[in-house]
Amino acid sequence: MAEKTPILSAKDVEIQFSLRGNMLKAIRKCSLDLYEGETLAIVGESGSGKSVFTKSFLGMLDANGKITGGSITYEGVDISKYTTEKQWRGIRGKKIAMVMQDPMTSLNPLKKVGKQIQESIELHRGVKGAEAKKMAIEMLDKVGIPDPEKRYNQYPHEFSGGMRQRVVIAIAVACQPQILICDEPTTALDVTIQAQILDLIRNLKDELNMTVVYITHDLGVVANVADRIAVMYAGQIVEYGNADEIFYDAWHPYTWALLSALPQLGVKGQDLPSIEGTPPNLFQEIKGDAFAPRNKQALAIDFVKEPPFFEVSPTHKAKTWYLDPRCPAFERPENIRNYKEKIRQRG
Repeated sequence: MAEKTPILSAKDVEIQFSLRGNMLKAIRKCSLDLYEGETLAIVGESGSGKSVFTKSFLGMLDANGKITGGSITYEGVDISKYTTEKQWRGIRGKKIAMVMQDPMTSLNPLKKVGKQIQESIELHRGVKGAEAKKMAIEMLDKVGIPDPEKRYNQYPHEFSGGMRQRVVIAIAVACQPQILICDEPTTALDVTIQAQILDLIRNLKDELNMTVVYITHDLGVVANVADRIAVMYAGQIVEYGNADEIFYDAWHPYTWALLSALPQLGVKGQDLPSIEGTPPNLFQEIKGDAFAPRNKQALAIDFVKEPPFFEVSPTHKAKTWYLDPRCPAFERPENIRNYKEKIRQRG
């Protein structure tokens, strides 16, 4: 993967929001490469910056937010410098599309779902009228909605939660984007429907040759679909690698905490481990490792100096002083060392 040329490359991106006269630094020198045809999962707690970071790829930041540093290179152009809606319309939907986590806020409740898909097709693919309607019906069928001709004329409230999510996915992929960003696409769905939606996205990815980015707080959701995983905390990516490296050879203490809290690995009758403490206040400057105050095994330097990325393998890097050759003798937590065995036992 490292030898390939990324289709999108974000370098040292900084994003700030103005709130009641104060500046909140939501993204702090965040870098990420996306490669053609891969599935990347960005994981982290709510508020870690996952959605804000990826919305900057489409020019969807709130009005009080702006990119204040770094670059986002796509098709040879630094799109972080875009300033007009016209510029972003050439990217948003047509080349990079997003599936939001709550379909009811994404869909217009007063407009037929078929029309909403058709509008996307007409806007970005240059097809009009009956031909666009035919393509919209085909998209409803492609995302697994039965009787698509009838469903074309129905409203969002006439669909179940899972079916509404399929409609939102249909709108997003109707223009055959190169990159599809899925922001918590299964959060409000039960486990069975979650699996169906993940299978649908995987099949569409293969059929349309898309690159898919999942945003989630639950590593378990993406365990079987992600090629690579990036772990995000306090506006920074703190560890990234392929799925096996993150699950079986993680090195950042925040990644350990996320893995330990997976409900899929819970023991009946015992409380699930939780991550003690709270994320840092992003209105204030952060010294050292942002996770240090919540890490019982933090080193003295963690509170003083921010760690750089250390290489675990050519595809795996972690932003932690534990990987510095000067670090005192250190052993990862027992439950992390035995992680592969625990997963094997749970099937």
